[in-house]
Amino acid sequence: MKVITIKQLWATLIAEGYKEYEFRTWKTKYRGDILIHAGKGIDKKAMERFEHLNLEYPVGQIIAKAAITDCIYVDEEFAQKLSKKDPIVYKGLINKDDWDGYGFKLENIEKINPIEVNGKLSLWDYDYEN
Repeated sequence: MKVITIKQLWATLIAEGYKEYEFRTWKTKYRGDILIHAGKGIDKKAMERFEHLNLEYPVGQIIAKAAITDCIYVDEEFAQKLSKKDPIVYKGLINKDDWDGYGFKLENIEKINPIEVNGKLSLWDYDYEN
């Protein structure tokens, strides 16, 4: 199954259902099931914004399963739409002055029992059985 490695705390926010788009500078034609891998990197600056959620942020583990259902170019209009939808999660994530990229739409998100594994760049494969 395809896997995407995501820096913490963003991986946990996806697993917990707070974040439904993953942002990348590259687009993908892949649609289908994907595992969410919490990388070993941590976005410490963003941690402060979400400390009120009292979540745990495991690293180096596959923590959720989802489906990529779309890949949307993030223009100004789309960025504003997301900021209005959830200003805590999406506000300030996309600064069109210094970032250009895509949002991978994630649906059917479900947490799974953690699987310890090293991450990789881009989409990668892992032999996963439910």
